[in-house]
Amino acid sequence: MLKVLSNKRVLIVSAIGLGVSAYAAAKLFSAGSRFRNYGSHRQFHPMDDYPDVRKHNNCMANHLSPRLYAKLKNKTTPSGFTLDQAIQTGVDNPGHPFISTVGLVAGDEETYEVFADLFDPVIEERHNGYKKTDKHVTDLDASKIRGGNFDERYVLSSRCRTGRSIRGFSLPPHCTRAERREVEKIVVEALSELKGDLSGTYYPLANMSNEEQEQLIKDHFLFDKPVSPLLTCAGMARDWPDARGIWHNKNKNFLVWINEEDHTRLISMQKGGNMRAVFERFCNGINEVEKLMEKKNRQYMWNNHLGYILTCPSNLGTGLRAGVHVKLPLLGKHKDFPNILETLRLQKRGTGGVDTAAEGGIFDISNSDRLGYSEVQLVQKVIDGVNLLVEMEMRLERGRAIDDLIPK
Repeated sequence: MLKVLSNKRVLIVSAIGLGVSAYAAAKLFSAGSRFRNYGSHRQFHPMDDYPDVRKHNNCMANHLSPRLYAKLKNKTTPSGFTLDQAIQTGVDNPGHPFISTVGLVAGDEETYEVFADLFDPVIEERHNGYKKTDKHVTDLDASKIRGGNFDERYVLSSRCRTGRSIRGFSLPPHCTRAERREVEKIVVEALSELKGDLSGTYYPLANMSNEEQEQLIKDHFLFDKPVSPLLTCAGMARDWPDARGIWHNKNKNFLVWINEEDHTRLISMQKGGNMRAVFERFCNGINEVEKLMEKKNRQYMWNNHLGYILTCPSNLGTGLRAGVHVKLPLLGKHKDFPNILETLRLQKRGTGGVDTAAEGGIFDISNSDRLGYSEVQLVQKVIDGVNLLVEMEMRLERGRAIDDLIPK
């Protein structure tokens, strides 16, 4: 019989029936001092599991020191989510060609508290210095918006989207099949009670033909199965398409994605440049859905510090991405274009998504901030910023300089 009392580092050996000498037992203990033996499973020292992130450039790798890893390694949230599950996407994906990635995901609401020693500095880096003592503000009053009706010769479409998570359930990287199906049921039941222009229909992915899915994806209405390593490594594509689907109203300008990267993604969109109307519908839809959820005694994950809780720390706070597809063929080639966007706190993508380049000078321009500003503030930043970008493009069309318009 061999027994290791690791807390006192005492080795007790009984050679009866085993033929193990005291010398052999001492060698065995010395060789195995880096782990404890629990039956047939080895519990390694945390440093034996520390990931190699020396060549990584995501936020997680910037802050996960060996000491911090050892401190957090054996902690779990109440639902059983671990540090290694949280960081796996960042370990498997060293970086991103266009946008600096976070490298972390949450498995439940408590992740942000249990692993705060890592998440807090990552959040501070990703959200422009937002500190763990800062408070978030929510404001969904669209009447406060100034302007917002763009010149449609330049702005082709407008969109606002955000996410919401239902308290009491694990998030998509960690949820069980039963949890995912219950989330779908709760959300669909609430959406079925929307009235007027917001009333619509739910379409489960499992019931769609490939042709129907491809058409909806092409029209930018539907999400595709996650193929990005950023999502698949985090476990968000498990059991696809079980309990996933899309709900939209009759006009297809208010949509809800269910069980993609978050429990829900709520989207208001339309062709043309009327961002004000898009945001008004967005606020109305968000508020109505929340009322219906509350009637069913359901709450969203939210707190005063982080705002609305979502899977990726990059989407905390408002979770809002307000954006337009805008024609900027000349400004897009200007040497100062990236710096202009940075100063305006805007970001650019191709019209096909984060991994695509602009085609025909058309950019997807949206707010780069999510946390620390209200929804109204962020949409106003987009409106004011896009107005300035369009003014610069018009100047360049006339062959005039834009130096005096470039923000400092």
